[in-house]
Amino acid sequence: MIRLLALFFAALLPWHLASAAEPAKNDLGKSPPANWTVPPPPPPPDKDTAAPPPAEPSNTELEPEITITTKGKEMHEEYRLNGRLYMIKVTPTKGKPYYLIDQEGSGNFRRSDFDTRLSIPMWVIKRF
Repeated sequence: MIRLLALFFAALLPWHLASAAEPAKNDLGKSPPANWTVPPPPPPPDKDTAAPPPAEPSNTELEPEITITTKGKEMHEEYRLNGRLYMIKVTPTKGKPYYLIDQEGSGNFRRSDFDTRLSIPMWVIKRF
């Protein structure tokens, strides 16, 4: 087995030496010209003329709008983000509150008590 490996590497040695002697080629398979040089990098920007850092989004864009309404003896809190209703918290007069959540953004709400049940991630990648 060792002799076979030695023979294999001995056969590859002339090929490796021939490829190492060739000049480096670019992605197109062509060698760069002999007088080819890399241009110097641009100077760093002045502190006075540097562009300001990008503005952070305001907290009002990240916080949901909450509308509280009473229907019968229940209190409903509607949570909207960018004008889209995504969750309703229902607080009955007797019993513990529960949530109606639109997980897909289609307007179909499912009841959720936020128990420790398995929750499948349903992130929206792209809307058409």
